[in-house]
Amino acid sequence: MNGLSGQSALVTGGAKRIGRAIALSLAEAGAAVTITFRSSRAEAEQTLRDLQNLGIKAQALACDVRSESSVRQAVDAAAQFHGRLDILINNAAVFETAALDTLTLEQWDTVFETNTRGPFLVAREALPHLRGAHGRIVNIGSLGGLRAWAGHAHYCASKAAVHMLTQAMAKAFAPEVTVNCVAPGWIDLDDAAGGQGKRFAAKTPVRRNGTAEEVAQAVLFFASGPAFITGQILAVDGGLGL
Repeated sequence: MNGLSGQSALVTGGAKRIGRAIALSLAEAGAAVTITFRSSRAEAEQTLRDLQNLGIKAQALACDVRSESSVRQAVDAAAQFHGRLDILINNAAVFETAALDTLTLEQWDTVFETNTRGPFLVAREALPHLRGAHGRIVNIGSLGGLRAWAGHAHYCASKAAVHMLTQAMAKAFAPEVTVNCVAPGWIDLDDAAGGQGKRFAAKTPVRRNGTAEEVAQAVLFFASGPAFITGQILAVDGGLGL
């Protein structure tokens, strides 16, 4: 699989979980990869070693996607390191369970500044490089941005904003750059709560939860597929949202 050979990708929050799977799938397709992390340095170093073992050029950068200056430095470093920037994956996000009637302003802002402001800032800074390369942006949304979850109102609202931001970017950044979004349903991760995972699997038409690798394959489709596809929100949820 060398469909992305000669291209370079930036994956925010690429140290672990879904971000790690995305970074590895892009590397397996031949792309040079930069991952960013905020606090998961050990995981980022391990993912970097795994990327380099695939024989591609890779680096891991500390970056706080909430910070304009931090984002600018990371994007510039990614573009300089690889000599170009073709693909941006806005994956960095936070998730929290909280009752809406007791939700604090601090909780609301904490989720939005990472989940919504982050993708805006990174895309804005990466845009000149992506335009020059006729590149791709893939945002990571959520089934929670398509279906309301009462215990996650701030998270759901932030991801719904990412979905709308995707469509606005698709119009604003055309024709040079395509912008699409992958919206995962329940994905089994190493730290997933077993009981809750089983409940979601029982509700899902395919009778199981998803994997990080399946989300990564959907991202890879948008990163390497037809350039005539833009502004789309693809649910990777086994039919849970139906």
